[in-house]
Amino acid sequence: MMNQYPAWKYLLLIFILVVAVIYALPNLYGADPALQISGSRNNVVDQAVADRVSAALKAADIPVKSVETVPGKLLVRFNSTETQLKAVDYVKSELGSGFIVAFNLAPAIPGWLQAANALPMYLGLDLRGGVHFLMEVDMMSTVKKAIEGYGLGLRMQFRDEKIRYALLRAEEQGVRIMLRNEEDRQRARDLVAKEYPELLIADIDDAKNPGLLVSISEQEVRDIEKFALQQNILTLRNRVNELGVAEPVITQQGAGRIVVQLPGVQDTAEAKKILGATATLEYRAVDYEHDTQAAVAGNVPAGSRLYYDRDGQPVLLKKAVIATGDQITNASSGLDQQSGSPMVNVSLDAKGGSSMLKFTKANVGKPMAVVFIENKTETTLVDGVPVKNTKNVEEVISVATIRGVFSNRFQTTGLDSPQEAHELALLLRSGALAAPIEIVEERTVGPSLGKDNIEQGFNSVIIGFIAVLIFMALYYRVFGMVADIALALNLVMIVAVLSMLQATLTLPGIAGIVLTVGMAVDANVLIFERIREELRNGNSPQASIQAGYEKAFSTIADANITTLIAAVVLLSYGTGAIKGFAVTLSIGIVTSMLTAILGTRAVINLIYGGHKRVSHLSI
Repeated sequence: MMNQYPAWKYLLLIFILVVAVIYALPNLYGADPALQISGSRNNVVDQAVADRVSAALKAADIPVKSVETVPGKLLVRFNSTETQLKAVDYVKSELGSGFIVAFNLAPAIPGWLQAANALPMYLGLDLRGGVHFLMEVDMMSTVKKAIEGYGLGLRMQFRDEKIRYALLRAEEQGVRIMLRNEEDRQRARDLVAKEYPELLIADIDDAKNPGLLVSISEQEVRDIEKFALQQNILTLRNRVNELGVAEPVITQQGAGRIVVQLPGVQDTAEAKKILGATATLEYRAVDYEHDTQAAVAGNVPAGSRLYYDRDGQPVLLKKAVIATGDQITNASSGLDQQSGSPMVNVSLDAKGGSSMLKFTKANVGKPMAVVFIENKTETTLVDGVPVKNTKNVEEVISVATIRGVFSNRFQTTGLDSPQEAHELALLLRSGALAAPIEIVEERTVGPSLGKDNIEQGFNSVIIGFIAVLIFMALYYRVFGMVADIALALNLVMIVAVLSMLQATLTLPGIAGIVLTVGMAVDANVLIFERIREELRNGNSPQASIQAGYEKAFSTIADANITTLIAAVVLLSYGTGAIKGFAVTLSIGIVTSMLTAILGTRAVINLIYGGHKRVSHLSI
């Protein structure tokens, strides 16, 4: 009776096994090489686009597995990578620059697994292929922008409080303010101390005027830079996710750099388009008081600046900025209830809402523009040495009329189509970078390299797995073969958990699986050696099995818990390859405990347990 196993434990193990098999199955079906087509600006992906693509590929005699129209994009599947690479040029030629054509790998799982939400685990850049960008955040620009913002705010507040000044200028060290007299300096000092307690204030004097130097503390600089980096990471992640790129990896590297990896995308030029412009947004007032054509001729009024819209038409705007993109908290597209035209609902933070409220109170019925500012970096060879040149591109993407007084919530109208409204909402919601970024490194991992890595990693798992199977079967005989069954189930469970969590599998992750394969039998070795020891001490086979599992449990638990702690630490503080290794190691430790203790005990009890009279154990 000592080796009776409760029925509920068998049912639990069967349930876990069935679930594990179902969620591990999608990984056997692989993925089809595919082209992912999405529209840009006013171009919409619909059935007409699908027909054009199908006709172009048929005319080029390129076989297509299927053409699928999914919300917002078109997925063209092929039977081989060679066909995929050949087809991309024909598709780009047919659709032109109004569409984004990117390489992708589309899961080829059957419908019944999709209905159960059973999806294959993600493959990292080193396995799937794709593009890798290393982006550097312009921290100096961030601090400079903050100083200029303080300067603009102080200028407006001094004007409201009627504090006279001879000079107010934003410099590298801070905002230099020269006042008319000592009384004005004291009033200015009190105002700055009240409104901006985080700033440092120092007295300065020249031959004519007393003054103040308002500067940012070192802690404030660090906070500004930290916020800029975090905001940029969030912005890039949102932009990539909403544009439909699967499994992106966007992480911080060091104090001022961001790594962006886009698995499945092979063309770096198109990947840059998917990432979108490294840009910021600004809301500005339209200068309707002066002649735009005169400004085009060179007579630009003081306090105004000439811009151009996306169609190349000139637009004259005021220099003063109403609100910037980093003050936008949310944006969504829709239709205006009164006119039925496309529009975008915008929400600002408290600071942006206050500025917008002041502006709209005085400008109802007047136009306001949204300016898109992009920093492009081009590398050219000068005497054989690569030289980077940064080009600033600014264009007006929307001009709308202010219908009423508003602050942190308002509508942007004047858009041409719902698609344009959707893209503008995306840009407003996720396109505001707190600081300019520059791509300092880019590289492509080809699909053939990824395929080789997958084969080598798979072979390493198989070789390690078979070696352990043979050793356990020869050394522990029947008990060893039971451990082999548990080891196979353990591999299935690891794959199933990775798939359910939609974790990303990388080469270091495969290394973690290989290590887990070796470690998974440790628990069984401890149990089996304990059973051998009990037999040598003269105990009966049934008592030896019972004692072997019970007395080895504490040792197994201690060893696995300490390893799990180390894996969790790696998972918490590691990045990149270290984290990929820690994920599979952590999962493998938990699943190996389940299969090695509960799984093998259940099978052993089926063979030797119950009321069977056993005189000898094959161990």
